[in-house]
Amino acid sequence: VQGGSRVMGSALNALWVLLAAAFLAALLLELLQAPRAGLGSCLFHDLIRYGKTKSGCGQRQAWRRLLDVPKRWFSHFYILSVVWNGFLLLLLIQALFLSRPFPIWLQDLLSALGGASQNQDVGKYSTYYGQMHRCDKHLSVLLVLMLLLLHSFRRLIECLCISVFSSGVLHIVQYCFGLGYYIVIGLTVLCQVPANVSASALGRNLQLNLFMQVCWYHILGIMMYIWASVHQHRCHVILANLRKSKSGKVVSLNHSIPFGDWFERVSCPHYFAELLIYVSMAIIFGFQNLTWWLVVMFVLFNQALAAVLCHEFYVNKFSCYPTHRKAFIPFLF
Repeated sequence: VQGGSRVMGSALNALWVLLAAAFLAALLLELLQAPRAGLGSCLFHDLIRYGKTKSGCGQRQAWRRLLDVPKRWFSHFYILSVVWNGFLLLLLIQALFLSRPFPIWLQDLLSALGGASQNQDVGKYSTYYGQMHRCDKHLSVLLVLMLLLLHSFRRLIECLCISVFSSGVLHIVQYCFGLGYYIVIGLTVLCQVPANVSASALGRNLQLNLFMQVCWYHILGIMMYIWASVHQHRCHVILANLRKSKSGKVVSLNHSIPFGDWFERVSCPHYFAELLIYVSMAIIFGFQNLTWWLVVMFVLFNQALAAVLCHEFYVNKFSCYPTHRKAFIPFLF
């Protein structure tokens, strides 16, 4: 098992390391105040800024604006995630409870991403303890995929029914990246179980074994997920209410200083909550899943970059902006 887990998901791990490194580099360049003149610098800022922070790009040529799409298209990310990851969840449930193996195309895809290395461990779990261990692993994957789907569904409802989008834009490359992200993240979860998993492979009592293997870290992770999700929802409501009257009618598309909940400590608590949601999933995986910690590292740098840019916008726009607020992590950053 140890040898298989060390090489598990090498291609997938390399992908998340590369993405995390790219966003870390972008974050460091922004913190070091990289020059904003020249074509290369303009392209860099075009690719890291969106929405209100796009104003930091300065005057943009007409041809660059042709590559913009409305920020309200964020909802497309969550529509895709609900459909795609809901489909993957359905396949996983059928595999676990109805003895239906994953489709061949999905097995091949997971194998290409690195999931096949886990299949080498299938024969090693012949004991009762081994079956319990595997049920625990499959329960973690099932829970994480369910929570990922729930998270995407909540964000979709917020985008469609709560958030108030102005005329903000994002680059077409950012848009395509976001679509690709929600496809890969679901596959990353499925790569944590054998691609040919089926109920018959785990024994007739899989359903009973699966839910008997609820561990303390499953409960802790779910509690943290709920806590972070509640605060993220509150922050999105606060941001939306800045543009609404007490009756709920949109009265302005201007930006204002948000107050309340975690906004009292940081400029972008909804980004901090996003990080906590992914950390909660790492906890559900039992703290030991390297691939998911690499995902968390990517989310950390990605959300930190967005938070730094938003914090910069608030500080530059509002002379009375609270000086005690950090950008991303309370008291630290």
